[in-house]
Amino acid sequence: MMADNLYLPTEPSKTRVVVAMSGGVDSSVTAALLKEQGYDVVGLTMQLYDHGIAVDRKKACCAGQDIYDARLVAQQINIPHYVLDYESKFKESVMEDFADSYLRGETPIPCVQCNQEVKFKDLLTMARDLGGQVLATGHYIQWRPGPELHRAVDLSRDQSYFLFSTTKEQLSFLRFPLGGMHKPEVRMHAERFGLKVAEKPDSQDICFVPNGDYARVVERLRPGALESGEIVDIDGHVLGHHQGIINYTIGQRKGLGISSDTGTPLYVVKVDPQKHQVIVGPKEALACPHVHLKDVNWLGGSLKDDEHPEVFVKIRSSQEPFSALIELKPDKTATVRFKEPEYGVSPGQACVFYQGTQVLGGGWITKAPLSFET
Repeated sequence: MMADNLYLPTEPSKTRVVVAMSGGVDSSVTAALLKEQGYDVVGLTMQLYDHGIAVDRKKACCAGQDIYDARLVAQQINIPHYVLDYESKFKESVMEDFADSYLRGETPIPCVQCNQEVKFKDLLTMARDLGGQVLATGHYIQWRPGPELHRAVDLSRDQSYFLFSTTKEQLSFLRFPLGGMHKPEVRMHAERFGLKVAEKPDSQDICFVPNGDYARVVERLRPGALESGEIVDIDGHVLGHHQGIINYTIGQRKGLGISSDTGTPLYVVKVDPQKHQVIVGPKEALACPHVHLKDVNWLGGSLKDDEHPEVFVKIRSSQEPFSALIELKPDKTATVRFKEPEYGVSPGQACVFYQGTQVLGGGWITKAPLSFET
């Protein structure tokens, strides 16, 4: 299968397509396939942080090696390639927010923030300035006329959860050629083109968090963030002490350094940044019947004021969508009521709406009241 149709009115040779090239196999194959199909392809790569620090990193995007790899691929397939310095914007819009979110007791998703604040704003603007008719990326998600977003054919690679905040205006200029392909097929194309990144491992870590040690990154950005405090149960009894709330996430069981008198496993059920407390309890205390959202991006059709549609939602990227009722409000907030309580829901995460394979949008979780609190 070739890359998805770009749904453009002009013939490929007269159509400039700008490709966001991270240096990985997916965006490299995207550029190569479009070049093969006769499009006028231009590659853009973002430098997002001091790549001198990350040059030896193998599992994160936009590091020094990745910029070098993107440049090599562009040379291989004979397309113009530009590197854009977005370090300041990335630090301000993504890294700083990431640190502040942890200090608020939340669990952030910087990859969504990066798409929302950098890639699909600044990069999209640059693509237009370069005369591009569309900006193509290597994300695994399907674009359909409307425009609409749909889950990828390869559900094991589907990235729709991370793209819920893409606006309709942005969608009209974006394309995702790999949405109808499976990962092995993409690697096959990389080998067919003889790309030097054909065997390159997939990106796994948050790009600016070495080895997943996000607490150290937060401490570097916010000195003093590792303030100690109490670990208490849901009744307020002190069970132990911690060395910083940023070391704990909702639903965490291991590494608490405490034990239950009853022998019942304890989980982190809440983090209180004001009191610097980590609250723990049994698994049933994690049950969350509904969530409140902010900054909701709605990609579906118009709704009546009193209409509370039943949709399917995801509150983490790895799960399958499940049934819920959503109540959208004019101020871009929403309440989402789950048909069955969910466990381990954390403020700072996203709640994404679906109808079948179509992405209807989503929002950021501000409150996730637990059953024992409601």
